[in-house]
Amino acid sequence: MSPNNPKSDKRIVYQEFGTGAPALERALERPTQELPPQQQNLKVQASRKGRKGKTVTVISGFQSKPETLEDLVKQLKTQCGTGGTIKDNDIEIQGDHKQKIVEILTKLGYKAKISGG
Repeated sequence: MSPNNPKSDKRIVYQEFGTGAPALERALERPTQELPPQQQNLKVQASRKGRKGKTVTVISGFQSKPETLEDLVKQLKTQCGTGGTIKDNDIEIQGDHKQKIVEILTKLGYKAKISGG
């Protein structure tokens, strides 16, 4: 830091996406289009990878807003009697509930099928 320029330690050398935090948030914000349930093709599969041997049922293929997914995961957790979460626009429900989840999703109007073995 030079004595002539006291602000030299706060100098921005490179900044992407305009100036300031609001511009960065707008640039990183992804537009999500909400498709009706009848137009969404969902895959339901059981997985153990990266979960220390624990089985989870993963539902993928959603094209919905996060609020819609939150409501759906809450309903699935209640009807399966277990925990679950949303990760990367996929829903993960603890345990192997493929058949039950496909039945629930088809009653709600989604096109869902079991994927994998």
